[in-house]
Amino acid sequence: MLKQEDILEILKNYDPQNITIGVLGGHSALDVCSGAKKYGFKTVAVCMKGRDATYSKYYKTRKDIHSPKGEIGCIDEVILVDHFKDIVKPEVQEQLRKLNTIFIHNRYFWVYCDFAEIENTFKVPIFGSRGLVKLEERDYPKNQYYLLEKAGIRMPKIIRSGDSKMSDEELGKVLDKYFVEEKGGPLLVKVNEAIRGYERAFFTITKPEDYKKISEKMIAEGKITKPDLDKSVIEEFILGAQINFNYFYSPLEDELEIMGTDTRRQTSLDGFLRLDAKTQMELIESGYKPSMIETGHIACTTKESILEKAFVAGEKFLKTLKEEVPPGLVGPFALQGAIAAYEGKEEFVAFDVSMRIPGSPGTRFTPATTYLYGEPMSYGERIAMELKKAIEHDRLIEVLS
Repeated sequence: MLKQEDILEILKNYDPQNITIGVLGGHSALDVCSGAKKYGFKTVAVCMKGRDATYSKYYKTRKDIHSPKGEIGCIDEVILVDHFKDIVKPEVQEQLRKLNTIFIHNRYFWVYCDFAEIENTFKVPIFGSRGLVKLEERDYPKNQYYLLEKAGIRMPKIIRSGDSKMSDEELGKVLDKYFVEEKGGPLLVKVNEAIRGYERAFFTITKPEDYKKISEKMIAEGKITKPDLDKSVIEEFILGAQINFNYFYSPLEDELEIMGTDTRRQTSLDGFLRLDAKTQMELIESGYKPSMIETGHIACTTKESILEKAFVAGEKFLKTLKEEVPPGLVGPFALQGAIAAYEGKEEFVAFDVSMRIPGSPGTRFTPATTYLYGEPMSYGERIAMELKKAIEHDRLIEVLS
């Protein structure tokens, strides 16, 4: 992996007063670039040809005399590539370095590129920790489940982990024990889609035979594959109000902030849930199964009595990361889960961890940042603020990798 000395060497050729914020054209790019412009940074988006109009046309920076700043848009430069993974090509990296680019990584970036290439050969400074995102993968050693457990953060009971070598026969016995002997509740199976490997084709089971019946149907329909199914995570389905806590950790101030809270919007589940019970049953009986593909987020609030629990969970996770994967995490991350009631007490249960900027620009419309800064603040603005401060105090290397 690139070392801090390598990043320092790259920064020697940078003009710290002329930094460009770089993104891959997707996920949270507009959020990042809009915030960067607010703090005086230039922006560049690396876009795939044919999927670039959002950045090269609709939100491209251009003059507008009627705008208070004399211009509109937030994307100053666009670098077109044939495929997103081409961002690691030496000539693209050279273009980024010439612009004094600091890159803001997101899920999109890691999905389309090879982990090893990003970690070892992407010689462009990244805001945050370039070695952590792979730990979101469920079959990776010391992954998010290991870290959540080590941190003492409540999470769903894991029936089968992603790196398990459990045979179908062994799994059948485990499911029988869970549903029949322990009288356990619903289970969620997290398996990668066959076509879009970065998305998961969730399905729920409520009895032992459901796993075989539903998975065989999904394989026959080409929605999932048997090898991916064998690596799927099977966990307790938490019956609670889903909520994501979106955080920001500043190493410059050694402080944890909550940027906002949101919940997920999923197709076609959201539409299915709007139907009356009779129609839902008829669809299910005819073989229909709603999908849980994440298509967006909804900003939502949480009671103030939950906030301290959220801060404690975030601090536990940060401490564990520093101990297990030093130097730990910088900037944005999220704990995604639900608020459930146990013995009359509300408890946050974490399903997933995002160790980079979450793809939810709506967090600014929740009040957490207003309580701290006196006004709403987007992730893009908060990242830009941290970079501005790091540059002014000659501490840029502390927030880069």
